[in-house]
Amino acid sequence: MFLRTFGWSFGITIAGLVAAGLIWGVDGFGVVLVLAILEISLSFDNAVVNATVLKRMNPFWQKIFLTVGVLIAVFGMRLLFPLLVVALTAHISPGTVIDLALHSSHTYNGLTYGQHLEAANPAIAAFGGIFLLMIFLDFILEQKDYHWLRWIERPLERIGRLEALSSVIALITLALAARFFAKEHAETVLLAGLLGLATYLGVNGLSGVFESSLEDEDEDEAGEDAEGEEEGVGGAALAPRPGRSAVLVAGKAAFFLFLYLEVLDASFSFDGVVGAFAISSDIFQITLGLGIGAMYIRSLTVFLVRKGTLDDYVYLEHGAHYAIGALAVILLVSIEKKIPEVVTGLIGVAFIGAALASSMLRNRRVAQDDEDVAAALESAQAARR
Repeated sequence: MFLRTFGWSFGITIAGLVAAGLIWGVDGFGVVLVLAILEISLSFDNAVVNATVLKRMNPFWQKIFLTVGVLIAVFGMRLLFPLLVVALTAHISPGTVIDLALHSSHTYNGLTYGQHLEAANPAIAAFGGIFLLMIFLDFILEQKDYHWLRWIERPLERIGRLEALSSVIALITLALAARFFAKEHAETVLLAGLLGLATYLGVNGLSGVFESSLEDEDEDEAGEDAEGEEEGVGGAALAPRPGRSAVLVAGKAAFFLFLYLEVLDASFSFDGVVGAFAISSDIFQITLGLGIGAMYIRSLTVFLVRKGTLDDYVYLEHGAHYAIGALAVILLVSIEKKIPEVVTGLIGVAFIGAALASSMLRNRRVAQDDEDVAAALESAQAARR
């Protein structure tokens, strides 16, 4: 399973590093390698959250996530999307933006491509911060089967019964961020944050509608099959009718979940793309290095799903969402203040590591309790004899 899941990642890594060495020499090889490691370290929590969504999709869409999704992640989110952001925020024509990206020494209004992208950070941070904040809020406010930090999660679940509370909190947070962090960029921050909120509500809402329709179809089909068992000759169940709309609904639900994952990936990749210019000003080196890292994140996501890791370590999902909440705050604060990428990466790793350790301790307690119960039953049976 490991090689089957990570095979493409290993192959692309080798091909990418060899190409980097041939094109840019030893220095280019090192830069691409560092960028790949940076992307993996910053986005590990992204893989865990992706896995919570991907496990709701069938194997076909999991393959789409690993193939088409990788192309979108590498060329769309890490190459074309930054170009679009620079064009929109700096009011530069697409041709000029491409020229700036291809020639790191060229400038427009005295700024290079990397500097223009950094200048667009308030809009990027507001969009991604609010989108990620909504993911965290919807998780922390919903009813859960397991509680990691009970003293926080149980009270928040109670107030989470209020309708649209997460959206209200996000809007208040956006207003505070625009007031205290944006200064001259307040209008841009508000607009970008509202777009982030609208994107989350739209994509997540549509996927939820189609998932609900799919569940209704499954329930109806189960009821018809049960009737068929009663009406069939000799008690034989009637064959389900082919071409049911459940397949189409599943496809729609999976499609919008796929879009949700791509926007989630974009939100996670913003800080990595901007921070990458501190390592290299060559857009192709950045795309190649971050693309290799993105490939591993996708492979790790699928591996977690196929291995059932989230079911075995029940607090991992909690840790990933707390990391998302922390990243959302960091993005909003970074509208005004520069936050080192290493801080972002370490916070995510810390939450994931703590959640994994707590899950392992819980599993040991459960196993010990099961052994104690089994021993008590054996003792009771022996006493009866």
